[in-house]
Amino acid sequence: MEEDDLNLRYLNYIEQLFAAEDSALQETFNAMRTNGLPEINISASQGKLLQVLALAIGAKRILEIGTLGGYSTIWLARALPPDGKIISLEVDPHHAKVARENLDNAGLSNYVEIRVGPGLDSIATLVKEKTDSFDLLFIDADKDNYSNYLSQAFPLVRKGGLILADNTLRRSNLDDSPPSGTGQYNQTVAAREDLVSIVVPALRRRGMDGLTISFKR
Repeated sequence: MEEDDLNLRYLNYIEQLFAAEDSALQETFNAMRTNGLPEINISASQGKLLQVLALAIGAKRILEIGTLGGYSTIWLARALPPDGKIISLEVDPHHAKVARENLDNAGLSNYVEIRVGPGLDSIATLVKEKTDSFDLLFIDADKDNYSNYLSQAFPLVRKGGLILADNTLRRSNLDDSPPSGTGQYNQTVAAREDLVSIVVPALRRRGMDGLTISFKR
């Protein structure tokens, strides 16, 4: 059996048993495709992993960098208590519009504030606003800025919080010189003594990828 076929069978097994999409998630994906958004959202199994991690630390405030169509936002929002909140940063106004519609359709609009603009600018604004700290940070935006997102948003994450970064286990990480954006990010978090980090392989329909999980000491 081809390795890709076997990986797809593993993925189907995991998603059917643990991460079956309901109508809101299916409609979110369909709306993204209909509106011409790139099909680069996380998989359902990754979404469930995000949800479990958020629940495990009792997350009440989440910062997401890269909203796209709101697919990952829905998974995260479903982990929040009634008084929880997500601030999600999205550079593309069209993506943000589609995401807002999807969140409204999922009945989660009250949990999510989408801010439109370059991610680093939006983070700087949050710092200036002296916003309350976040329990969880999820980075899933332009890969070259991953390390910049980390350094700028790091003070906003509470001690004992989680920092998650998507798309961090790619073949380019094995042989790039200098390292790719995500490769540099992995090297950065691995070297920081104030973080305890690991990359978890993640199956996707386009092959294997990874989620880097960091615990802030």
